[in-house]
Amino acid sequence: MSRFNGPDKLCKWAGVYPGNNESAGKRKSGKTPPGNKTLKSTLAQSAQAARKKKDSFFFAQYGRLVSHRGKNKATMAVAHSMLIAIYFVLSGNDFKDLGADYYNKFNREKKINSHIKQLSKLGVVIPDDVLRDAILQKSA
Repeated sequence: MSRFNGPDKLCKWAGVYPGNNESAGKRKSGKTPPGNKTLKSTLAQSAQAARKKKDSFFFAQYGRLVSHRGKNKATMAVAHSMLIAIYFVLSGNDFKDLGADYYNKFNREKKINSHIKQLSKLGVVIPDDVLRDAILQKSA
């Protein structure tokens, strides 16, 4: 792995790095650069297989991205993350899966309030004391 100065260089060489073509503040193309076709296709197949394992970080990442960006871009994003993990494993570090609930840990109270607001729009009334107890109980 000493040929590459970091995981970004490896991802760019493999062709799973997000494209960035911007001129005068306008974003023109987000197409991935050409790279090693064999490695790129292998990573894409691995990403498609990894997104099916329900309790993994890659499953959560794919699920979060597919609704906004589409299947192909979400698959390439997972492949990019997988190659970064592979780089660090080959560099001598241990791999630790962050888990499917990794993204749910951020801004927890903000998400709860957003869901409560959506429920109230649907006509569901939840007493304040029940909400407060639920929030405090989960955070403890």
